[in-house]
Amino acid sequence: IEKIMSDPKWIGSSPGNVFWSEDGKHVFFYWNPENAPGDSLYMISKSGGIPKKVPISLQKKLPSRRGNYNRIRTKKVYEKNGDIFLLEIKNGRIKQITNTLQRESNPQFSFDEKKIFFQKGNNLFSWNIETGVISQLTDFRQTTKKKEKKDEPKTDQEKWLKREQLRLIQVLKKKSEKRKQQKKDWELLQPHRPKTIYLGKKSIQRIQISPDERFITFTVVKRSNQGKNTIIPNYVTESAFTEDIVGRTKVGVSRSPAEFQIYDIQRDTVYSVKTDNLPGIFDQPDYLKARQDQPSDKSQEKKGSKKSEKKPRSVYFYGPLWSPDGKKAIVVLRAHDNKDFWITLLNCKNGNIKPLYRYHDEAWIGVSFWRLNRYMGWLTDSRRIWFQSEESGYNHLYTLDVETGTKKQLTGGKFEIYSPRISRDDKYWYFSANKVHPGERHFYRMNLDGSHLIQITRKTGSNRVYMSPDEKTLAVLYSYTNKPWELFLMPNKPGAKMNPITHSVSKEFLSYPWRDPEIVTFKARDGAQVYARLYRAKNPQPNGPAVIFVHGAGYLQNAHKWWSVYFREYMFHNLLADNGYTVLDIDYRGSAGYGRDWRTAIYRHMGGKDLSDQVDGAKFLIKNYQIDPKRIGIYGGSYGGFITLMAMFTEPDIFAAGAALRPVTDWAHYSHSYTSNILNVPYADSLAFARSSPIYFAEGLKGALLICHGMVDVNVHFQDVVRLAQRLIELGKENWQVAIYPVEGHGFREPSSWIDEYKRIFKLFEENLKK
Repeated sequence: IEKIMSDPKWIGSSPGNVFWSEDGKHVFFYWNPENAPGDSLYMISKSGGIPKKVPISLQKKLPSRRGNYNRIRTKKVYEKNGDIFLLEIKNGRIKQITNTLQRESNPQFSFDEKKIFFQKGNNLFSWNIETGVISQLTDFRQTTKKKEKKDEPKTDQEKWLKREQLRLIQVLKKKSEKRKQQKKDWELLQPHRPKTIYLGKKSIQRIQISPDERFITFTVVKRSNQGKNTIIPNYVTESAFTEDIVGRTKVGVSRSPAEFQIYDIQRDTVYSVKTDNLPGIFDQPDYLKARQDQPSDKSQEKKGSKKSEKKPRSVYFYGPLWSPDGKKAIVVLRAHDNKDFWITLLNCKNGNIKPLYRYHDEAWIGVSFWRLNRYMGWLTDSRRIWFQSEESGYNHLYTLDVETGTKKQLTGGKFEIYSPRISRDDKYWYFSANKVHPGERHFYRMNLDGSHLIQITRKTGSNRVYMSPDEKTLAVLYSYTNKPWELFLMPNKPGAKMNPITHSVSKEFLSYPWRDPEIVTFKARDGAQVYARLYRAKNPQPNGPAVIFVHGAGYLQNAHKWWSVYFREYMFHNLLADNGYTVLDIDYRGSAGYGRDWRTAIYRHMGGKDLSDQVDGAKFLIKNYQIDPKRIGIYGGSYGGFITLMAMFTEPDIFAAGAALRPVTDWAHYSHSYTSNILNVPYADSLAFARSSPIYFAEGLKGALLICHGMVDVNVHFQDVVRLAQRLIELGKENWQVAIYPVEGHGFREPSSWIDEYKRIFKLFEENLKK
C-alpha cells in the first residue's frame, strides 16, 4: 500500500497535452521522463526520432494552441498572455496587435478578413489589418443611465416653471436656443461613436458581430440573489489561524434569467429575442404535473393579469453560429431545467427566431453546448447544419436542412460518437466512437453523407487522436488496461502501423505482473446487461471474500480497456486479489458510454438502479465465483462513497463492510448544476431527495462502516460527514468510524493521506471479510 499510494512518479510519467505545430512539422507534448518535480514541454519531428525538450526561449515564441484561422488557414489570430497576435503560418512570422495591461480576448477574423475583432473588458473592438487602426464597436457600461444634470428640472412642478420662464423671458429663451444649436454643431463635427448601452446590474456575455458588420449580438444576465454561499473552514494554514473558504451554493438556488439581445448599428437601436414561439416552452416537467398539491395555473400567472397567463421557461442562449456565406445564423437555446434544447434560425433584422429542431428529455439533456462549435456547425452549402443528439437513444450525428426542415441521421447503433469534425477538403467526417465495444475507443472516418464508415485505429484499448494540420498524420495517445498512456505516430490510413514515440513506465512498475482484468457482463434484475471489470483472486478458496468497487460519477466509465483515472484503485485491486479477494468494478446505471437510458436510469432516484446493480453484482459473484454471501465488502469515493453508504444502510444483509470516501450524504446539500438535473430541486421534488439521500436511512446500518473525508473539500463538503456522524450518534450506532484529513480536498494530493486512507480500507476488509 505504501508503494502504490506513494507519489505516482515511481510508475513513470505518461505524455499528455498533445498538440501540433501550426506548420505540421512537429508534435509537442508534456512529459517527465527525468522524474523532475513537474512536466516539461517536449517536441518531436513528424517523421519520428527522439523527443527533445523545448527550451524556454522557444516556448515563449510558440503561438497559443487556441485561436481562429482565416478561410484558407494561412493565418491565425490568437490571444496570449492577455494580448492579441497574428501568425503567418507559412513563414512563422508573428505580429503583436495589442500590448496593454488590460486583457484582450476572443480574437477572430472579419468576414472579409480585412479586420480582426477582439474583446476588451465588456466591449468589442476591431483592428484594421492594413491601416492598423483600432476602433471601438460597442459602448457597454456597467452603470445605470446617464446621471441628470444638477440644474435639470426633476419634478412636474420644476418642468412647468422652466417652460413658463422661457416663454416669458426672451433673453433666457435665446440663450437656451443658442446653447442647443452649439451642441448640435459640435456633435456634427464629432466622429461616429457606438450607442451607449447601460447594463446596470446585468453582466454581458458572448459579444459577436455579424458578417456584414451591421448587427452585434450579446447575452445579458441579470444579477439576482442566487442563494447563500457555503463556507469551508480551513484549519491547517500558514497563518496558524482558521481561514474560511467561500464555497458554492446548494442545490435549489434560482438561476439568473438571461436575455439574448441585438444591437442594430444601422438603426442605432437594441432589441431582445423572444422565446414565446418555441414548442414546449410553456410546458411543465412531468414530475410537477404529477404533484397533487401543485397549482395548475396560479404559480405561472403574472401578477396583475386578469387571465391566467403562463410565463415561458427560462433558457440559456448559445451562439449565434454564422453560415459560411454569412447570411444565416443558428442560435441554440437550452432550458434552465435542462429538459429541452432547441435549434433555431435567427433573423437579426427583427430579432425573431424560427424553431428548427427540439429535443426533449423528461430526465435531462445529455449534450452540452458550452462550446457550441464542438457539438454543431454548418456544412459548406450554407443550407445544412450538423449537430449531435441522443434522439435515437445514443449520442449520434445528424444533419438538418434549415430551409426544408429535413433531418438526416448519419450515424446509428448502440454506440456513441465523440468530437466529430469535418475534414479540410469537406469530404469526410472524423470522430471517435465506442462502436467495437463499450470499453474501447477508436478513431473513424466516414463520408460526408454518412456512408462508408471506416475504423482507422485498430489497437485494442483507447486511442486519443490528434490530427496534423494537413490531416495526413495522426499523433495518438494510446493505453490499455494494464499499460499507461504512451504517444505514437501513424499515417492517417486504416490499420496503419503505430510507431511508438515515448516509453514512460519504470522498470519497477514492469517488475510486477499487473492483471488484465476480464470485462464481464451480468444480468441485472430488470434484464439489463451490466458491464464490469473482474479481478480474480489469486489461489481462490471456496467461500472466499469479495470487494465491489464503485467508481465516482459526474458522468464516468471505468469498466473499460484503457488505463484508468483510478490507477491507484486499479493497483489496490491487484493487491486485494493477491490477498485472496475477488474484486468487481461495475459500470452501474448512470455510467457513461451506454446511451441515454443507462445515463438517465437514476433520474429522481439515486441509490435505486445504480445500487441494485451493485447488489446484483454481488449475487453474480456468489453464483459464479464461490463467494461467501456474508463476506462481501464495498467501497468507493464521491458518488462511489454515496453508493457505499446507501448499500450499508439499505442493503445491510448483502454487504458486511464498507468504506465510504468523501461521500455525499444528503443531496439537498450538493451543487445545483449537477444535482438539479437528476433530482430536480428539493422544495419542488422532496420525495426524490429523501429517497436518494443516505442520511435518511442511517438507522439501517449493521455492518462495519469506515468514512474518510478531507476537511477542505470544496466539492462534497466535510459538513456532509459531520451531519451524518451526528445522526449515527443519535441512532446509537457503534460499528462505524470517521477518518479525517485536515489538508485534503475532494481529490487527495498528499501521499501520506492516500497511504493512511488505504491502510484503513485494507484493515477494514481484513478484519471483517476474512474468517
